[in-house]
Amino acid sequence: MAMYVNSTGGPPNVAREIARSSANYHPSIWGEKFLPYCNSPLVKTDADQKEEEHLQLLRQQVKKMLVAGDTTQHELISLIDDIQRLGLSYHYEAELDTLLEHIKESFHELYCGENDVGLHDVALCFRLLRQQGHDVSSDVFYKFKDSKGKFREHLAKDVRGLLSLFEATHFMVHGEKILEDALEFTTSYLNQYLNSHINDPLVTLVGRALKYPLHKSLNRLVAKHYISVYHKFEWHNQVLLDLAIRDFNQVQKLHQIELGHITRWWKDLDFSNKLPFARDRVVECYFWILGVYFEPPYEKARTFLTKVISLASIVDDIYDVYGTIEELQKFTDAIDKWDISTIDQLPEYIRLCYRPLLDAFSKSEEEIEKEGRPSYGFLYAKDAFKRLTRGYFAEAKWCQVQYFPKFEEYMSVALITGGYKMLSVTSFVLMGNVATRDAFDWISKDPLIVKASSVICRLSDDIVGHEFELERPHIPTAVECFMKQYGVPKETAYDGLHKHIINAWKDMNQECLHPIAAPMPLLKRVFNLACVINLLYDGDDGYTHSSTRTKDMITSVLVDPVPV
Repeated sequence: MAMYVNSTGGPPNVAREIARSSANYHPSIWGEKFLPYCNSPLVKTDADQKEEEHLQLLRQQVKKMLVAGDTTQHELISLIDDIQRLGLSYHYEAELDTLLEHIKESFHELYCGENDVGLHDVALCFRLLRQQGHDVSSDVFYKFKDSKGKFREHLAKDVRGLLSLFEATHFMVHGEKILEDALEFTTSYLNQYLNSHINDPLVTLVGRALKYPLHKSLNRLVAKHYISVYHKFEWHNQVLLDLAIRDFNQVQKLHQIELGHITRWWKDLDFSNKLPFARDRVVECYFWILGVYFEPPYEKARTFLTKVISLASIVDDIYDVYGTIEELQKFTDAIDKWDISTIDQLPEYIRLCYRPLLDAFSKSEEEIEKEGRPSYGFLYAKDAFKRLTRGYFAEAKWCQVQYFPKFEEYMSVALITGGYKMLSVTSFVLMGNVATRDAFDWISKDPLIVKASSVICRLSDDIVGHEFELERPHIPTAVECFMKQYGVPKETAYDGLHKHIINAWKDMNQECLHPIAAPMPLLKRVFNLACVINLLYDGDDGYTHSSTRTKDMITSVLVDPVPV
């Protein structure tokens, strides 16, 4: 937080300078890397047309596999799993819905009795159904325990079954002790396997799962990895693999063009020179939102939300690093009014951010209205942004007086300033007819899934970033608040906060089971936001400090195509 200082050492009425804080954020690591993509030709070449025809043929072949009547359940659930892991399920949503609904009807009969069905099939089917929102019982796994209530030791030899059970455990809700036991059991044996079977093809899946379980991963990263190892498995299907490779590369080209146009917009704003105290992270922001929705039909939603999160990051740094209380009061009032006529009351450096913020909303709103579609979602998104900046201002005032809040008081504000409540609302805005007025009313009231996603965001951020924040004037984070309130060391605070995160994942899982409060396509955006945080804040703040593993992830998804 910036503070007024007396430049002469004299009384307060003497002319003063303003000492500005700096967080010393590293500059953008991307520069103009993606800028050339905005010049990609709009007209398809003959080669593009042939590729599209080939893709269409492959899609039809896969569709025939899904609707074939002579496929066994074992083959069918394996096929569905591969389609999802390869990033292709968005092509077959209706078919998958129908198939999994049918599978759910026979789940109890096939898997809950004494039938001789292996662990892999039971766990995989359970996961696929839970993933689709079907509330199937975890009691199905009791058949794999012995008379002492322990999982049978011989299961340790079934590595694929262990891996499937491990992935299934991440769909647990509160009170599912059987899945907690299964998580402990599978984690132990999979780690042992990882250290003793280096040349087994399953090692790559096991290693990745232990670090990034499927349920908490990003579609594009899962697909890129699975494509690279799929051919090593005896069950692989060449048609699926060919489609996955070509589909990934085609979607990547679309994303590159989008990011090219966003980079042009960002470069024209010139924040890196005009607001050098702020984080220059537009590529990282696009990657963030790509985790929320990668599918081609959500192009406009993705572009709009990327602009919003990029500008929110600048606004955050104005409140957190650079502005004085007097300036921030004016900024908060201006955003609350959401009117360009208030711009003359703002300091010049704040104007540079305020105008693009209002422009981003108004231009998207105009486009929607020209298309004859309702634009009420923007009102909810603006209200959410106003609430965000009021939270930023509350924290700025805490910082000025060095206020040390109780943990609960801190969280009441920090769950807002984490930004996920605003992003959740705004993610709905350009999603089309599925985002009804009722859906906006629902999400604007902070339902449990939004609260849980916000908890994961805030606590994950605080755990990995609190020591960096201590290097400059800053409010206490959740870690310091927890330590002081409960009189515990840092490691104990970490454990306590991790328990909150674990419970938040269970809350979100519960909210995604039928009956659901909102359509699954909307719930998925909120859930995906938590998945991005789980990845970006794994061990360090991969957004603020993005030059290592975050750079590698972005390169994998947005730069390097899959070799054909």
